[in-house]
Formats: sequence, C-alpha cells, structure tokens
Amino acid sequence: MDFTLDQTKLQPFSQLEFIARQVVEGFITGLHKSPFHGFSVEFAEHRLYNTGESTRNIDWKLYGRTDRLYVKRYEEETNLRCQIVMDASSSMYYPVKESPSLDNPNKITFAVYAAAAIMALLKTQRDAVGLTVFTDTISLATRSKSNAIHHKYLYQQLEQLLKPIPVSEQRKTSAAPVLHEIADNIHKRSLVVIFSDMMETHGQAEELFSALQHLRHNKHEVILFHVVDKNKEIDFEFDNRPYRFLDLETGQELKVHPSEVKEHYTRAVSAFRQELYLRCGQYRIDLVEADINRGFRQVLMPYLLKREKLY
Repeated sequence: MDFTLDQTKLQPFSQLEFIARQVVEGFITGLHKSPFHGFSVEFAEHRLYNTGESTRNIDWKLYGRTDRLYVKRYEEETNLRCQIVMDASSSMYYPVKESPSLDNPNKITFAVYAAAAIMALLKTQRDAVGLTVFTDTISLATRSKSNAIHHKYLYQQLEQLLKPIPVSEQRKTSAAPVLHEIADNIHKRSLVVIFSDMMETHGQAEELFSALQHLRHNKHEVILFHVVDKNKEIDFEFDNRPYRFLDLETGQELKVHPSEVKEHYTRAVSAFRQELYLRCGQYRIDLVEADINRGFRQVLMPYLLKREKLY
C-alpha cells in the first residue's frame, strides 16, 4: 500500500492516525464499488430497517441511492462501547524484522494498524472506544470514551507498540487471566475486539476457553482476531535446510530440519485451531483468522458486519 503524504495534512494527526484514516477511506470506497454498495456508509445516522417495524422513520432518499431500506436513528441509538484488547507479547513481534512496515508487517504491526483503522471507524460512528494492552499482565487499560483527546491518546499508545523490541526482551503471554480481569472490569455491555496470536494457549486451552466464556457470560459481544503469519505459523513453509528456531517468549532454542517436524507441527496446530473455532462457535464469539499478508479488509468487514447486527 503506497501513500504519497501531504506533510501539511499530517500536523493535526499522528502518522498512525493519518494512515488509519486512509485505510478506512480506501475500504469504504471499495464498498461503494462492491456488492456491498451502500452498506454502512451512512452508518452514523442510520440503521437497517427490520421487517415488521414502523415505516415512519424510513429514509426514502437514502433508499433511492442505495436500494436498501434504512431508518433514521436518534443520537441515543448510535452509542456503542468498544474495548480493543491488544496482545503485546514477544511472539507478536514475529517475524523479526529490522524495519517492519505497513507493506512488510510483523504481527504487532498488522494488529496495531488494524486496531487503528477500527478506531477511525468508531470515531466516524461517534462510538466510544477503550484500549487494553497486555502481556502476562495488563500494562494499559482505559475506559471507553469518544472525545478527540482520548482518541489521540490511544493512537499514541498504539504507536509505542510499533517500536521493535530486542529479541532478549522476553514478554510472555497469559491471555486467560487477563481476559478474566477484563470481563470483571468492563461494567457496561460492550463489544470486545481482541487481537492476539494465542501462542501461549496451546498447553492451556481450557483456561483460555473459560476466559472467553466469561466475557460472553457478562453479556459482551466478542470478536477475536487470531493474528497469524499463515505461511510460516500455520502451513510451516520453510526452505529445505536446517534452521535454528527461537521461542521469542522463553528464549528456548531448537535446531532442526523443518521436514523432520512439519507433519507433527501442522497436525498439532490444526487440532488447536479446530478446537478454538468449535469453542468460539459454542460461545457465539466471532473468530476471524487474520493473516498479516492479506490486508485489512479481512478485519474491517467482520467488524462492520458485527456492528450492523448489534443495531
């Protein structure tokens, strides 16, 4: 994705906020040109008409432009509370790159830009947003707010996550206790959007599933974006030569030829993914596998579809 930036326009915004706005504008333009034409473009002031309700508030002018029935929505109907939950453990900085970027991301870079784009949509929709950042503990937790100063603060906090960390800085993950804590601390019904690679959970699956169920038990809606480098972490596609694999969270090293372990590795990963999808289906949690090499539509479309269902 190539942007020619006008420096005079950057002054009111951080670089992250500016790029997030460009991502969202491109995404919305794409909706206009797709079968979703009209979908959620007027979302700040309208919602889809539900069969059987009064036709008094239908916006017939919008129907003429979109060929879809929308009803005018009053201010008190527009407020959604969203809590973005960001995994900042060392495994999220894989693949280790000297200068990760929007065009060449590691997992944390992709997750940060995706979260920033969702924040830009939330701002457009006048919804409230909060941010939680965690590793094995919560390092940042904000309330959901919708004012401009709060948004700028969240962009600043997300930008801090873009800074590379030394391989020796081992940030471990404990998603289960963190999600339990989040479920206890969010007192009003919210949409909880989680970005995580779930790397610590392969031996602690039940604890994770219990925490996800806790969020749903407290009546929160949940979207879990499972952030992965699919080629390497799921398909295990490596060149036919010996490698030294390093666990970024523990520092443990393993020297091995990929062909010797690929079958066992892919079988174990597949079993965990199937169980994760099964449990999320049972708890009515939206699980989206977000491949860092496939762009942001795979994140923004599920978010918009989810929000559309909530209103």
